[in-house]
This record gives sequence, structure tokens and C-alpha cells, in this order.
Amino acid sequence: MTLIRLIKRGVRAVAPPAFFLSLTAYFGWNVLHGAHGIHAYQEQMQLQKDALQARQDADDEQNVWRRRVVALKEKALDADMLDERARATMNLTRSGDLVVPYGPHDKLF
Repeated sequence: MTLIRLIKRGVRAVAPPAFFLSLTAYFGWNVLHGAHGIHAYQEQMQLQKDALQARQDADDEQNVWRRRVVALKEKALDADMLDERARATMNLTRSGDLVVPYGPHDKLF
């Protein structure tokens, strides 16, 4: 009988601290790895940075296209520049033009 009492007394002495220690460990793990924990927060912050960078890239590309479209307006076109670009694109020259050859890796524009 004393052995059973001793076991019960030991369980009563160990059970509450073990329960609260395991509860603390559970919440501690969730603080780090849970759905709203520190690691999830860092992932969300990285996703936000990526989204902001993608938005900036899209805005930059939109501005480039907007400038190109504005340059195509009738008042913005220069006849000489249009003629020069058309002949350069189609690889045509006039009889009096001076041709300067470029290397294969040299950019023309």
C-alpha cells in the first residue's frame, strides 16, 4: 500500500510541471514554426519584397512602352529619323549613302 501511495504522490508531483512544460514547449514551437510564427512572418516579408520588386519592374516596363507610344504620335515623328530607321531595319541604302560596316557584336543603337 505504501508503494502505491508513493507512486501516486510521485505522479502528482511530476504531472503538473510536466504538463506545463510540454504546454510551454508546444507554444514555443508554434512561435517559431507555426502558421503565424516567426518563420512564416519572414517568408511573408520576402514575398512582399518580391511583389514590390515585380511591381517596380512592371511600372518601369510600362513607362518604357508609354514613351515608345508617345514617340509614335504624328507630331513626334521626324521624317529623316523615320527614313533612317526604316532603311536601317530593311538594310537598304541610297546610291549616295556612305556605309560604315560594324562588327557582329557592335550595337548600332
